[in-house]
Amino acid sequence: MTRIAEITVTGGVDTHKDFHVAAALDQMGRLLGTEQFPSSSDGYRQLDAWLRSFGELDVVGIEGTGSWGAGLSRFFRREGIEVREVNRPNRQRRRKGKSDPADAISAARSVQSGEASGLPKAGGGPVESIRVLRVTRRSAVKARTQALNQIKGLIDTAPDELRERFIHLPNHALITSIRRFRQVGAPGLTHLKTSLKLLAGRVIELDQEVTQLDELLAELLKSTAPTLMGIRGVGPESAGALLVAAGDNPDRLRSEPSFASLCGVSPLDASSGRQQRHRLNRGGDRQANCALFRIVLCRLAWDQQTKTYMARRIAEGKTKREVIRCLKRYVAREVFAALQSDFGCQLPERQAAPRAA
Repeated sequence: MTRIAEITVTGGVDTHKDFHVAAALDQMGRLLGTEQFPSSSDGYRQLDAWLRSFGELDVVGIEGTGSWGAGLSRFFRREGIEVREVNRPNRQRRRKGKSDPADAISAARSVQSGEASGLPKAGGGPVESIRVLRVTRRSAVKARTQALNQIKGLIDTAPDELRERFIHLPNHALITSIRRFRQVGAPGLTHLKTSLKLLAGRVIELDQEVTQLDELLAELLKSTAPTLMGIRGVGPESAGALLVAAGDNPDRLRSEPSFASLCGVSPLDASSGRQQRHRLNRGGDRQANCALFRIVLCRLAWDQQTKTYMARRIAEGKTKREVIRCLKRYVAREVFAALQSDFGCQLPERQAAPRAA
């Protein structure tokens, strides 16, 4: 295919586990072609060469940069090509049908229209390591809880002599006692004790795994974001969630309001006619939103300045829930300033974080 130098190409990619479907548009929005490529290193190079064969490659919009499109996104950034993160298409559009080429074309058009303006996370630094450790820890905690619930369920239906002995014990004492079981008694009771002992061993192993992960996370968080960890009410769990939401390149967040929107704490305009009001933002990263909520609750329990603010706003007619939303917005501003400091990003003066309530 003859390369036409004066054509500026915008790419769009619909990502899948085994293959990616790409579309190329020129600067006028005309479709140049669609093609399918394997989701591998060779496939990435083929896709890049195919897009460049139409002209000068300007920007690529990729759907799913945090999942199946992560590898392709890293490849284009290494090649110096600007990458934009594309959200999943509106499901109402599927009334007219759906196909992978149509999704790829839609990704490219959303970049050209400015709808897809977000930059993807870098995904190659310490924050990515924190994310991986958090995923592993979350699954370990979930499995530990499941094993404990199974132990208690078996004890609830156990013979009376066993049930009355263990039903009121706290978790630690329960696991310690079960690990001391001897394989004696009736066959049914022996099998029950065997099951309980295996489950107790699983709980102990998962406890050790969670402890090891907590130590690794604490070390990473302390070295990566010391300013963030120094904020009142911020613990390892909250700091990890906020860092993962921001990514290894928080400079992709153009302003403090964009970070607040990412965390779902920016009020949304819901005005119409003479009615001027805002409503709750239910979007954004819900784990980051939950982290801000935990920070606010911690400050309401221990920080006198936050308690005073709560009392003053309630006296003005706000509900407690509304005041907590205001506090989350203040904390998001403080967290954004800490992230800028920890990652060496330049914070615009007009976005400087005020002292949190």
